[in-house]
Amino acid sequence: MKKLIMFTALGGLLILMISSYMQMPPMGNIENPSYNQVAEYYLKEAIEDTHSPNVVADIIMDYRSLDTLGEATVLFTSIAAVLTVLVGKDPKPEEEDVHHG
Repeated sequence: MKKLIMFTALGGLLILMISSYMQMPPMGNIENPSYNQVAEYYLKEAIEDTHSPNVVADIIMDYRSLDTLGEATVLFTSIAAVLTVLVGKDPKPEEEDVHHG
């Protein structure tokens, strides 16, 4: 019974995904709303929304700030990981003075 429920749910999800994909505009189509409406809004409203003359900085810091924060977090984490691996610990432990006598 569990398998039947699982396969039914997965089948429904697959149908939902395929129907969503079929309703999307073709990739690279210049008529995509993301190419026209979003860019048009940014260019027309950026100065009024943010009160700053630099539209590029407005888009990065105001409209896409969470995305920029995520990218900065990924960069910081990767740099910290690389430094941790490269610095590490001293490969040769200090030798103790052992007197054989």
